[in-house]
Amino acid sequence: MSRKTYSLSAAAIVGVASLSFSSADMSGAFAQESDAELVSVPEPVEAEETVFVAQEVVQPLPEEAEEVSVETDEIGANSLRELVGLVDTDRQLSEQMRCLAGAVYFESRGEPLDGQLAVAQVVINRAEDRRFPASYCGVVYQRAQFSFVKNGRMPNIRTASKAWDRAKAIAQIAHEGMWDSEADDSLYFHATYVSPSWSRKKSRRASINTHIFYR
Repeated sequence: MSRKTYSLSAAAIVGVASLSFSSADMSGAFAQESDAELVSVPEPVEAEETVFVAQEVVQPLPEEAEEVSVETDEIGANSLRELVGLVDTDRQLSEQMRCLAGAVYFESRGEPLDGQLAVAQVVINRAEDRRFPASYCGVVYQRAQFSFVKNGRMPNIRTASKAWDRAKAIAQIAHEGMWDSEADDSLYFHATYVSPSWSRKKSRRASINTHIFYR
């Protein structure tokens, strides 16, 4: 989170016991009857310019304004499980974030949390790679890439389930870069019970439970 330091020097104001201005000297001036000696008022000292000191945001916000950045340092989580429990999953998801969470839900809801995070990381990595569509939904719905997508549609999600809450939390954590994933820069993954031919041409990055990840 950006931190800002504010610095402001106020001008000293000289108090005057009594004032008297002649209407002849200034149009619209105030007049006050007094036998006291007139005291001249010094020009006010110009205040120093306010200085704002801010650190650059490490990871920019997404295009969707409703997705709010939450930094790990602010949350103070000591484990991925703890972080998942602290992430707010009640707010409405944007279309792109729903696609990301949907991929986590259908591809890895039975996996440990680090395995779910790795799946989310693959979707994000693809969206950032020019060889793939440039959005989460584009990646998820790309033809013949994710087996849960049927006829260009995502199946119904049990939105009242704990699995969906976890998927939403994992999606936000991955999107905001709040926790490092073992998948690192992976662009591909497959289940351990299959051995696709393309995997022999890729660099293996991680093996998490029933999934193997490649670059």
